[in-house]
Amino acid sequence: MCTLDGCGAHAEMPPIFVSATDRRAFLAGLGTLPIAAVLADPVLAQAAAAKVTPVSITTVMGKPAKGVIAKPAQLPAPAIVLIHEWWGLNDQIKAVAADLADKGYIAIAIDLFGKEEPATTADEAKAQMAGLNTEDATDAVSSWVYYARDLQDATDKVGTVGWCFGGAWSLNASIAAPVDATVIYYGNVTRTVSQLESLKGPVLGHFGTLDQSINKEMVEGFEKNMAAAGKADSLTVYWYDADHAFANPTGSRYDAADAATAWQRTLDFYAANLT
Repeated sequence: MCTLDGCGAHAEMPPIFVSATDRRAFLAGLGTLPIAAVLADPVLAQAAAAKVTPVSITTVMGKPAKGVIAKPAQLPAPAIVLIHEWWGLNDQIKAVAADLADKGYIAIAIDLFGKEEPATTADEAKAQMAGLNTEDATDAVSSWVYYARDLQDATDKVGTVGWCFGGAWSLNASIAAPVDATVIYYGNVTRTVSQLESLKGPVLGHFGTLDQSINKEMVEGFEKNMAAAGKADSLTVYWYDADHAFANPTGSRYDAADAATAWQRTLDFYAANLT
């Protein structure tokens, strides 16, 4: 089951077929596949994840934080901070970072849980999410934004993106530190007007009409508070006839068409605001 902060155990995965030829070509570094196909195949996701490099920082509050980074061939480039689902920083999120690097961005996928291994069951995910210290996490996400902006190979543009649990923290990061483009995939968006007044750049949100947690009432409240904060023109919301976690190819709620549309809209949003 999904909650406000995350989505439950990986269930029956919808059929995503990768031919043996395409799989071998990808593993050999000779072919490209849609990101959904890579994420749905554990072997391909692991291979894509291997392209990233571990990175660590000391936060503003003096605490250690870790993540991974992937850089494009052409530098300098804008940076994007990726925030994981309640599972933690797994191969799927690392693979998305690698894909964004292939598309011309410095991608930094951060680890808010600091676990040696990501969760693989709902109970593990709930436990690590329940143990998250909000003050420490806010320190971490804002510090990663500052790190991304100050990178020698980066331009002065930084974006964020997150899914489920990470969708909420994508918004939190942009409230805590100046960001040029914020993307939220079905994350909790209940925020006060005063909190939203801190936002500096535009916000893009992807939500599912069948989602019982991140629902229409919550999102409409978000839109209302954004307007009250003077941010109505900087918010774009898209609704999909889909459920929570519709963009995750490893979950039972995956919707291939809507996920592809949302991803293209995300890329277009970044192109318009980061490049």
